[in-house]
Amino acid sequence: MHEVQNNQSHPQDNKKVLAGIMGILFGYLGIHKFVLGYTKEGIIQIIASIVTCGAAGLIGFIEGIIYLTKSDEEFYQTYQANKKPWF
Repeated sequence: MHEVQNNQSHPQDNKKVLAGIMGILFGYLGIHKFVLGYTKEGIIQIIASIVTCGAAGLIGFIEGIIYLTKSDEEFYQTYQANKKPWF
C-alpha cells in the first residue's frame, strides 16, 4: 500500500481561515485570539474594545487580514507553533 502524502505539514491543525474571518468580523471581541488558544490576549482585546468603545476592534480586523494573507505554513509556524500572539 502506498501512503498518500500531503504537501501541508499540519493541515488539520491550521486555523488560519477561521482565525482570519473571526478577526475581520469579530475582532473587537478577540474571538480570533481564542480560536488560536490565546486566552489572555483575547481577554485583553475585549477589555481594550470596551475601554475604547470598540475602536480597538481595528486591531482584530488588521490581524484577520494579516492571517489570511500569510501562506498556510507561515501562518502555522508563526501563530500556532511559535505562539506569536500579536501581529
